[in-house]
Amino acid sequence: MSQTVTMDKIVAFCKRRGFVYQSSEIYGGIRSSYDYGPLGVEMKRNIKEEWWRHLVHMREDVVGLDAAIIMHPRVWEASGHTATFNDMLVESRTSGRRYRADHLIEEATGADAEGMSAEEMTRIIAEDGRIKDPVDGGRDFAPVRPFNLMFETYTGPVKSPENVVYLRPETAQGIFVNFKNVMQTNRVKVPFGIAQQGKSFRNEITPGNFIFRTREFEQMEMEFFVEPGTDEEWHEYWLEQRWNWYTSLGINPENLRRYEHPKEKLSHYAKRTVDIEYNFPFRGWSELEGIANRTDFDLKQHAEFSGENLEYFDQATNSRYVPYVIEPAAGPDRIMLAFLVDAYREEEVNGESRTVLKLHPRIAPTKAAVFPLSKKEPVSTVARQLYEDLKGDYRIFYDDSGAIGRRYRRQDEAGTPFCVTVDFDSLEDKQVTIRDRDTMEQERIPIAAVRDRLQGLISG
Repeated sequence: MSQTVTMDKIVAFCKRRGFVYQSSEIYGGIRSSYDYGPLGVEMKRNIKEEWWRHLVHMREDVVGLDAAIIMHPRVWEASGHTATFNDMLVESRTSGRRYRADHLIEEATGADAEGMSAEEMTRIIAEDGRIKDPVDGGRDFAPVRPFNLMFETYTGPVKSPENVVYLRPETAQGIFVNFKNVMQTNRVKVPFGIAQQGKSFRNEITPGNFIFRTREFEQMEMEFFVEPGTDEEWHEYWLEQRWNWYTSLGINPENLRRYEHPKEKLSHYAKRTVDIEYNFPFRGWSELEGIANRTDFDLKQHAEFSGENLEYFDQATNSRYVPYVIEPAAGPDRIMLAFLVDAYREEEVNGESRTVLKLHPRIAPTKAAVFPLSKKEPVSTVARQLYEDLKGDYRIFYDDSGAIGRRYRRQDEAGTPFCVTVDFDSLEDKQVTIRDRDTMEQERIPIAAVRDRLQGLISG
C-alpha cells in the first residue's frame, strides 16, 4: 500500500476520476450521502457481480433472492430491531450537537464503552473531566438515551400509528421470512444458502469516513442453513471461503486479519462472530465483513411471531429441526473503499510520477482501452473497428486524444489493466500491442487474437 494514502487524497481522487461524488453537491451536499460516478458504478457492479458469481453461480447449494425493502412491521419486532436496534445518543447543551455516547467516552478515555447502559454512560460523561464537546469544548451534556437506527415512514395516505413501516436496516430478514417459500419452490436440501444483495438504511448518529459508513448503503448477505451440530464446522468453512475471496481479487493479505468477537459482546442472536478486518490507513483495523453463527434464533422468532412452521423435514433421517444459520455479511461500498486504498500507488517511472490503481482485472471499472497511434485514417479506422468488436464483451474505452504516454497515464490512474495500441505497423503485420498496467511491459499479438488474449488476462 502506498504510504501516502490519506482519506483526503482518496476522496479527491475519487471525485477527480469519477468514482464517487458528494450527493446533491450543487446544493451544498448532504452529509454521509454519495453518488457513484461512471467509474465508481462500474467498479461497484463488478464487486457485486464477483460476489454473486462466487457465492451463487459457482455453487450448487446457494440460490438467490431479492426481497422488498419495505416489509411488514412485525418482521422487525420478531427480529428484535424494534426494541434493541439502538445507539446511545447524547446531546451537548452548549453546541446543540448530538453524538454517539460510546464514541465520546472511548475517544476521550480509551475505555471500551460497548455494551454500557445509558445510565452508566451518563455517569461517566458527567464525572470524567476528559469528555468534552468536540465542537466547543463544553462539558454540559443531557442524559444519554437510546436512539433507534431504523428509518420510519408510513404506508397509505394517512400518517397514523397503524400505518408505520420501516426502511429495512438489513437484508437478512427478507431471507428468513422467505425460508419456507424457497424450500417449497426450489426443492433445496439442508445444507443450502440463500443470497441477496440490496439497499439497507440506518439512521446513524455519526456516520463518516467517506463511503465507509453511510445512512444509505448496500449489503451482500448470505444465510447458509445447516443441521444443528454441524454449525461450527460450517462456520470455519465460510471463514476460509470469504478470506480467500478477498485475496483472490488482489487484497494484500498483510492488510487483512480475523477479529473474534468476545463472547460477552456478541449480538443477541449470535453463538460466534468473526470479522474479516482491513487495515485502513485513516482509521486502522476495521470490519470489512462479518461471518456470524446466528444459531436458530431468527427462524424460531419468525415462527413464533407469524404462527408459521419453519422447521425443516430431513427425509434421510425422518426428523424435523429448525436449521442453524451461518451468515457472511458484507457491503460493496466498504469493500470498494478497501480495494481502492489497497490498489492506490504513487510511483516514479523514468523520472516521472504516475498515479496508478493496481486493481484486479475482474473488478477494474474498465477492462481495456483501445488507442490508435494516430487520429488519421486508416490507423484510426482499424482501431475503431477493434473497439467495436470488443466493446460487447467488457467495458472498453476508446481514446485518440493526446500523446500516447499521456493516454497510458490516464488509464493507469483509472485502474484499466490493459491498453491495446494500433500503430502504423498494424496496417502491414495485422498485429497490435497490448500493454500491462502494472509491469508496463508490452507484447505484440495478432489483431485476430486480441479477444481471446484479453479474456485470458482478465479471467486469470
